[in-house]
Amino acid sequence: MGTTTTGPQQPPLGIRLMHALRKEPDWLAMPPEALAAFREAENRKRGSRLARVITGFPDRGATMNWQELDLPNRALRVRVYRPSGNAAARLPLVLHVHGGGFVGTAVQCDWVNSHLAARLPAVVVSVEHRLVDPETPLSAAIDDGWDALDHVLNHAAEWGIDPDRTAVFGESAGSMVTALAAIRARHSGLRLRAQVLVNPCVDLTSTAFDYPSMTEYADSPTLTVKQMEFFRRLAVPDGSDPRTVSPLYADDLSGLAPALVVVPTLDPVADHGRTYAARLRDAGTPVELVEHPGAGHAFLSMPGVVPQAREARTQIADFLQERLAQ
Repeated sequence: MGTTTTGPQQPPLGIRLMHALRKEPDWLAMPPEALAAFREAENRKRGSRLARVITGFPDRGATMNWQELDLPNRALRVRVYRPSGNAAARLPLVLHVHGGGFVGTAVQCDWVNSHLAARLPAVVVSVEHRLVDPETPLSAAIDDGWDALDHVLNHAAEWGIDPDRTAVFGESAGSMVTALAAIRARHSGLRLRAQVLVNPCVDLTSTAFDYPSMTEYADSPTLTVKQMEFFRRLAVPDGSDPRTVSPLYADDLSGLAPALVVVPTLDPVADHGRTYAARLRDAGTPVELVEHPGAGHAFLSMPGVVPQAREARTQIADFLQERLAQ
């Protein structure tokens, strides 16, 4: 699956223009109050109607709404996508976790999630997880992802889902959350049908930057190594063990749900995805690796300017449809 090319590659023109017009913050010097202001402004922008020109227009065959999960020690918002006209059916569940790490919102993924809900059909639940900051390590988002999955499955009848047909789907930092959920599911006896990891970041240890793609695409328009360094600093505070949030270093990757790993080639973490796919394969977990030449990090949430997003969406839908069938 996927295509290959030779010779130099460049991001699509729209991405290059966006990058040229945008002023990059000094990530490594950003104080907490500046991060909070940046995140609020950026998420407001990503959630606006105008942003649909870039993030894509939702599928009209699906409904979307916010719901709140009442968890034992907190409330957690999720964005729920359902196919129109399937109210009586018990549908598969796809738990989705958006990317961004220290920024991001489920709304930026309305395009792909509404399409999956309508076309599979399925109930897609996207977790508005806690974002990393100086007070919130990545482990909080990992807990949010797992607790949301556990809550929905434990209330399957209320949600109108078939708990035996469940998949997880993550993008970028969200792929760390879903990859770790897939590992935890095996330990918990939960049989997931599939996992989809898009431009995954899977290594926050001291080797996180020791990949050729990190050097080759260090200053890519949609993710830079400086952003990754900033994210890693927040995600894994001093004194914590980065292996616990790095799926690549899990002790055992055997017996996991079949995986689709989607890698855009112009991405600092491209080799994270390739390496993780190889580790899954070596452990005996079924895996498909698809690459998208000319696409950069986070391309799936930018179909308005990255044409490769449509092919990737189709690949994800086909993969999930086959594995979530009755």
